[in-house]
Amino acid sequence: MALRHNRLVGCCSLRNLIWIFFPYVLFFLNIGSCQIRYSIPEEMKKGSFIGNVAQDLGLDLKRLRSGRAKILTGESPQYADLKTDKGILVVNERMDREQLCGDVTPCSFSFDIILENPIELHRVIIEIVDINDHSPVFKSERIALEISESAAVGSRFDLENAEDPDVEANGLQDYILTPNENFVLKQQDNIDGTIFAEMIIQKPLDREMNPHLSLKLIAVDGGSPQRSGTVNIYVTVLDANDNAPVFNQSVYRATVIENAPFGTYITTVNASDADAGSYGLVTYYFSNLKGTLAGVFNIDNLTGKISVTSQIDFEKDRKYELRVGAKDQGGLNEASKVIIEVIDVNDNAPVINVMSFSTPISEDAPAGMTIAVINVKDSDSDQNGQITCSIDSKLQFKIQSLLPNYYNLLSDVVFDRETTSEYNITITATDSGSPPLSSATTLRLVISDVNDNAPIFTKNTYSAHVVENNEPGVSIFTVSARDVDWNHNARVSYLLEDTQVSGSPASTHVSINSETGVLYAARSFDYEQIKALQLVVKAQDGGSPPLSSNVSVKILIQDQNDNAPQVLYPVQTGGSLVAEMVPRSVDVGYLVTKVVAVDVDSGQNSWLSYKLQKATDRALFEVGLQNGDIRTIRQVTDKDAVKQRLTVIVEDNGQPSRSATVIVNVAVADSFPEVLSEFTDFTHDKEYNDNLAFYLVLALAVVSFLFITCLVVIISVKIYRWRQSRILYHSSLPVIPYYPPRYSDTLGTGTLQHVYNYEVCRTTDSRKSDCKVGNAGSQNVLIMDPSSTETMQRIQSEKSILDEPDSPLEVSSIRCCCA
Repeated sequence: MALRHNRLVGCCSLRNLIWIFFPYVLFFLNIGSCQIRYSIPEEMKKGSFIGNVAQDLGLDLKRLRSGRAKILTGESPQYADLKTDKGILVVNERMDREQLCGDVTPCSFSFDIILENPIELHRVIIEIVDINDHSPVFKSERIALEISESAAVGSRFDLENAEDPDVEANGLQDYILTPNENFVLKQQDNIDGTIFAEMIIQKPLDREMNPHLSLKLIAVDGGSPQRSGTVNIYVTVLDANDNAPVFNQSVYRATVIENAPFGTYITTVNASDADAGSYGLVTYYFSNLKGTLAGVFNIDNLTGKISVTSQIDFEKDRKYELRVGAKDQGGLNEASKVIIEVIDVNDNAPVINVMSFSTPISEDAPAGMTIAVINVKDSDSDQNGQITCSIDSKLQFKIQSLLPNYYNLLSDVVFDRETTSEYNITITATDSGSPPLSSATTLRLVISDVNDNAPIFTKNTYSAHVVENNEPGVSIFTVSARDVDWNHNARVSYLLEDTQVSGSPASTHVSINSETGVLYAARSFDYEQIKALQLVVKAQDGGSPPLSSNVSVKILIQDQNDNAPQVLYPVQTGGSLVAEMVPRSVDVGYLVTKVVAVDVDSGQNSWLSYKLQKATDRALFEVGLQNGDIRTIRQVTDKDAVKQRLTVIVEDNGQPSRSATVIVNVAVADSFPEVLSEFTDFTHDKEYNDNLAFYLVLALAVVSFLFITCLVVIISVKIYRWRQSRILYHSSLPVIPYYPPRYSDTLGTGTLQHVYNYEVCRTTDSRKSDCKVGNAGSQNVLIMDPSSTETMQRIQSEKSILDEPDSPLEVSSIRCCCA
């Protein structure tokens, strides 16, 4: 049979209004759907073409693919397959019309094609056209009839029906009886459309002439080519029985509840026979039961009582039509109909099928968005099949009817993944039976992330410490930021903002690991140059566009004891020897001099202590631990050596501590000649002996030239100073002490106080020079030239000097320097 293709039977455009009428109820739905119908013959091979869905629905192939078009069949097998790349329907499984529909005609099945984004629902109905693939078949191999010879002309005898699963023209169309003298065949139509044959006596039977008759009954269908089936009829002619049984009703009606237990009584048929004796004994039987009815019911052949012997299911058969026969012992029979209606019981819970479910869904999805399409079915009827769908009222979702048995699940909330990352939505379908039955399914809706949260640092500000002289690349500390978004939107990267630290970019001082937030030192820090770094770190997520936040970071450089103390006083000179002069008449505790040192470190690393390491006579002098004062600790005697050499060590308080040493020469004498006689051997240090010959040769070479020049200069200077001193001697100007440059009073913190800052120098011709020394707490300082053998007496005080810092008198009163 050629393919019969019925294209678009009914279609409605998107957003059209469809009016659906029910008894006393009017619904209107806002949907997007179409309906098409195809007709195909049964038994088509798998992959056979059914129809061009894309063309018939007016859809583009791209729309089929982008909408992820698929077939929704519910619980039924999928007999058709959708080829989205071609937009056609093809056979997916072999379709046997007799297996699918039995004798129901027309035979069709339907399914839905659903497309997403936006959702479209299209109904496809496929009608299966019967082909003549079955021959009529009789259940029995032979039909045995017993007919009384007294049977009147026109008596009717029901013959067994032939069954042909095909329908319409391919089904059973006609019965043919082999030619004979006694019987003719007449066909009758049942209420269900089937035909059966009756054999009618057209000539009285004569048992004596022909006690047995053998006939053939042929059943033919109307297919092309035509098919047929044959059964043999054996007629036994009985003795006269001229009354047939008669039913008291032509049609019996009864009801039975589905799932009725076996043995449940339904009804009783009754027939009577006017004959007496064995000819009046009536027995009952089912006539021409179809295959589906066989074994469902039982009839008592003596009483006519009909009962249930098998499972009755309303969803399979809602009504049964039985043909009951009654015959007497003489072979006469009569037939009647029994119509049994099945009463539905609410024995089927609703079935929920999720047709489409969008998960995950973006958290910025608008409220009212369709999340899922659900199909709900109940095989029961009437009230038992009326379904109500509901969801938990605590959930901010709602459910709406889309089509009969279809529901939309809509969002009724603005999602926030950071508050609720997923929802478990339980949909409950309940029928209206008594008691009601229900079923439920749970949908797990996952909310996908949107980059709507910037990273947040764990602290408002960060501070850390790093020790100076660190290795470049050492980690300092870690900043941490958290982003409540998910996946790449929560992946935080760390950056240094372009700020200036001590006039250079922050990146030249510090680097940061973009993934871990660990700050590294890009260089070695020096506390004495930079004491703190003020940075700004930015945390940026991986979203699009990215979000970021900043935090202030302060890095404090910690001091290390990396600088040794520096001795400021007394100054250690290479060519001249500095000696502090102590008269023998001084008292105990006399301040000889003061060792002044500084340490550029800070804190305890700069706290200095002074100790006497070596001394010519340890019992004569002591050094102040905190202030560096060198004082006498006993009375000076005549036995004490004139030349005293003290070695003072200055230590800081760092760990480990650093130190510096200074050598202090002290002259214990009351006059300069005594001092000079003792200190002449100071020049025999090894470092000067090595160069003594060179200096002598050099001196002899130039002495002749320099002698006359020096003599003239010295005489001129002496005359000038003598004249100035005479002028100043008679003046009353205040005395201004001299302080060595860059040394100031720090109140005993390690530098030389003003009252102790003094220096005495002498010329090569010291015995002829005038030396003016300011009063410095009765202290004496002597600086001696190594090549000099003469003495210079220190004047104890001076009453007045000039205020001008450039005054020659001021210079001469403070120091006498050797040329």
